[in-house]
Amino acid sequence: MYHTSFRQLQSLVLVARHESISRAADAMHLTQPAVSLQIRTLEEITGIALTRKAGRNIQLTAAGEVMAEFSERILRLWEQATDELAALQGVTSGTLRIGAVTTAEHLLPPLLVPFTLKRPDVRLKLQVGNRTEIINMLARHEIELAIMGTPPRELRTNAARFARHPMAFVASPKHPLMKKKKVTLNDVMAANLLVRERGSGTRTAIEKLLREEGHAAEFGSEVSSNEAIKRMVSAGLGVGFLSEHACALEFKAGLLAILPLKHAVEADWQIMHLTDQAIPKVAASFQDFVIENGQELVRRELESSYR
Repeated sequence: MYHTSFRQLQSLVLVARHESISRAADAMHLTQPAVSLQIRTLEEITGIALTRKAGRNIQLTAAGEVMAEFSERILRLWEQATDELAALQGVTSGTLRIGAVTTAEHLLPPLLVPFTLKRPDVRLKLQVGNRTEIINMLARHEIELAIMGTPPRELRTNAARFARHPMAFVASPKHPLMKKKKVTLNDVMAANLLVRERGSGTRTAIEKLLREEGHAAEFGSEVSSNEAIKRMVSAGLGVGFLSEHACALEFKAGLLAILPLKHAVEADWQIMHLTDQAIPKVAASFQDFVIENGQELVRRELESSYR
């Protein structure tokens, strides 16, 4: 085992994650034969088969599962060690691994840009997905920090609120409801209301609002992405209920506008990490930066979208 390389360990981890030599090769920017060679060499060193073919996919053997788990730990510890050594030299560096739900992806640039500009040695690995995907990434230690509205119940996390999360009913500026001085929930429900899938933050918020106002949660369409909702709504195919952060560019471009309803819906943005995992210094620095500056940076970004 003394001749095992980090490249071999990384190859096994990525093959396990993607269940594919080709997708692992793409992630590592290597050829498929090169990744296959890394896996074969690791199997020769360990003296046991680590992978097996399952149709078109690659699966881990029992030994492979054990080796992949320890490989992730070794790679993570090595990165933490290099970060600690850099910190001793007064350098803030390392890889910031962060995940965010799709609704939050538009507020990340105003948070990440000022942080990384002052720390040019920091590398960034950003993952965006639905709530379930981000929770799974956090559980598998693929990311150290996660940004979402509500901490997951299935994981023990340290979470901190850093900004308010305004949500609104949006439509094309040419939609007939935009001509009304006062729009009601009845108007919205009759206008083909497009919402996200169950479990998403905006879906939970709209269901709560409708219950409080005595309305049944009956929607015109359920759509799995913010981008699809925005495109349909801007084309005049209904009304959407979305985070205002997610629509900032469309507001600025005049593709979407907020309907004049009296109902204000807000939630919190929270940044979190696993309770039982010590996070690298760069992740801790970013978390502190977001908690201290997040509300102001997000407010500025949202205000600029209305100009």
